[in-house]
This record gives sequence, structure tokens and C-alpha cells, in this order.
Amino acid sequence: MVATCHHASVTADTRALSPAPVGRGSRPAPRWLTLVGIVVLALNLRPSITSLGVSLGQVGDSFDFSGSVAGVLTTLPVLCFAVVGLATQTIGNRIGVHRTATLSLVATTFGLLVRGLTDSTAVFFTASVLSMSGIAIANVTLPHLVKLHFPDRIAAVAGLYSALLMTGALLPSLTSVPIDQAADSWRAGLLVWAMVAGLSLLPWLALTRHEVTADLSTHGRISVRMLTRSRLAWCLALFCGLQSAMAYAQFGWLTQIYVDAGLTRAEGSLLLGLLTAIGIPLPLLLPWLFARVPDHRVFVTVFSGTGAAGFVGLWLAPATTPWLWAVLMGVGGCAFPYVLTMIGLRAHTPDGVAALSAFTQSVGYLVAAIGPLLAGLLYELTGGWDVPLVILALLGGPMLIAGLGFAREQYVEDTLPVRG
Repeated sequence: MVATCHHASVTADTRALSPAPVGRGSRPAPRWLTLVGIVVLALNLRPSITSLGVSLGQVGDSFDFSGSVAGVLTTLPVLCFAVVGLATQTIGNRIGVHRTATLSLVATTFGLLVRGLTDSTAVFFTASVLSMSGIAIANVTLPHLVKLHFPDRIAAVAGLYSALLMTGALLPSLTSVPIDQAADSWRAGLLVWAMVAGLSLLPWLALTRHEVTADLSTHGRISVRMLTRSRLAWCLALFCGLQSAMAYAQFGWLTQIYVDAGLTRAEGSLLLGLLTAIGIPLPLLLPWLFARVPDHRVFVTVFSGTGAAGFVGLWLAPATTPWLWAVLMGVGGCAFPYVLTMIGLRAHTPDGVAALSAFTQSVGYLVAAIGPLLAGLLYELTGGWDVPLVILALLGGPMLIAGLGFAREQYVEDTLPVRG
């Protein structure tokens, strides 16, 4: 009974404090079209990353990358997410949130296309930066879109797009190797995702004609800089960053870790797919779980603990029960969709969500950059995976501490100093 009341209070607060979208000279977009746009945008957030992780060995051989250069390549996503994500709220304020989402898909499509066709190392890196910049914009924009269009269904819609996000991360793990083998080239497994991103532009081209803005009269404009004074924002950012450090080390290196432990590349790819698949159904359960488990300390403890335990198992016995370590890390990886949901539920207004999303993901991904880069460097220096895996496992401790800082219900606007 208490849990049900808690869920109802969150929904009621969200409805009361989240203004309805206001059109600029046109009728509001149909809700179904907006939902389709959110779904396809989420589907494109991870394929360019996981497809590269699966083919990293072949790409490295083709361009003659060293281990440290490959580590930089696997770190590019988080660096782009941090730098470009910081500017996303400004971009959205100037051109509109729908046009911002459309811009993100244009950048992603073009970057993926060039990356799959070039023979130049410099162009490959540049195209990767462009595609990751598009994803960075979409990362920050999605929670804003959900708060703006579905203020009464934040957890449900965030759970849906989180499941699609993880589906997009899973598909390359299952398809890249067969596609590469059929085409006799690693490029095919990368180029297919440029086609997917291009097709995903279609609903957004329609949505650009229904640009929206929100009424800021209740709380005024909230900027990213203002959130530097919010403990809640910092806790969300650190939790997001530490989890992402683990996740991007997995995306970039897990297949290679399993190969070095004696498994085949196909087996390592399937285990990465298993890890990712765990994150598809769990986000859909978030609304149901929120209604029954109001104490979010349970969630942050489970996510931190299972992620760390997976790395410990991978360190001690990688080839003994490889599926178990993949499952544990997959459960820990659900911390990311949980954070995305919390971004929507920890601010009163769409503008507050936009600022909190930009701050959380920008600061978080700066922290996250240590994961894949450090793993690659330590692997090259030590000649093995023991040291990188132990360090990644230890990140679970500070991740838990940060999670406890936002577990209770609160709103970021209320944590800011009163403006005179």
C-alpha cells in the first residue's frame, strides 16, 4: 500500500509540474509519431559502439593500431558524449528539441557511412568522432523529449526506450560476425548501421514541422552551470560515470578478453550479446518495480554489486562459467537505463530535465573515459587482463556511495540555492 501511494505521488507531482508542449506556429505532433521518433532514436544510440567492439581486432589489423591506439578509439564515445553533451541544451534552446534530435541522426548517419568506407586512419577517427557526437546529442535529448511529451508516463516511456537502447547495443553482437563473414570484410558489419540510422531519420523529418517549447514560468530557466551547486546532480553524474566506465570497457574489450581466455571470437561476441540482452527486459520492469520498491537504495546496491562481481569472476575464472559473468555484468549495466529514468523523475520541468541530463551525462562520461582507455593501456603495459579487471571491479564501491545520494525522492530545482 505504501509503495502504491509513493508511485501515485510521483506521477501526480510530475503531471502537476510538467507543462504540456506548446507548438510554434503548427499543431502539436501526434503522440504516436513522437513515440516512434523516441523509439528509433534510442535504437541508434549504441550500434556504432558495439559493432566496433566486436570488430575491433580486424579494424586494428587493417589500420595497424597498437593496443594504446585501440584504447583511444574505444574511449572516443565517452569523450564525445562528455564534450558534445555539454552543449546539447544550448543547441536545443536555439533550434528546438525536435530539430536537435534530427541533427543527431544526420551526424550519426554520415559519420557511420564515412567510417565504413574510408581507408585513412585520420578519416576513420574523424568520422567516428562525428557519429559519436550525434549519439551524444541524442543521449541528452531523449530524457528531455520524454519529460516534454510524456510527463505522466516518464518511467514507462523511459523504460521502453531504454529497452530499445539495449536492443540496439545487442544486435551488432549477434549480426556483425555473420555479416562480416558473408561479405568477407569487417566494413559490412559497420555500414549496415549507417543504413539503419538513415532510415530512422524519416519520422524525425516529419517531427521537425511540429517543434515545441515549454513554459518556464514556474521555475525559470535552469542552466547546466547552476547544477554544479547541486549535490543531487553530482551524485547522479558520478553514478552514471562509474557505471559507464565499466560498460564501455565491456563494449570495447569483452570479446577480446574472452578470446584471450581461450574462447573463439564468435563465442566472445555471443557472450557480449548475452550481457547486452539482460538489459532489454529489465528496464521495462522499472515502473512496476518503482511501485513496489520505493526505497531506491535496493536498486543502486544491486547494480553496483552485480557489476563488480562480474568483473571479479572474469578476473578469476573467465573461461569456467563465462555466461555467469556476462549475466552479472548485464544486470549491473541496467544502472544506465535506471539513471536515464531518474533524470526524468528528479526534475520538476522539461527544462530542468534538459539541464540535468546534460550535466549528468557530460560529467559522467568524463569519468567514464577512464574505463576503456585505462583497460587498454594497462593491458598493453602488463601483458594481461588481471590488473584492468581488478581496477574495474573496485569502481563498484564509489558507484554505490554516489547512488545512495539520489536514491530518495527529491528534485534538482529544490537543491539549488535560492536566487534573489
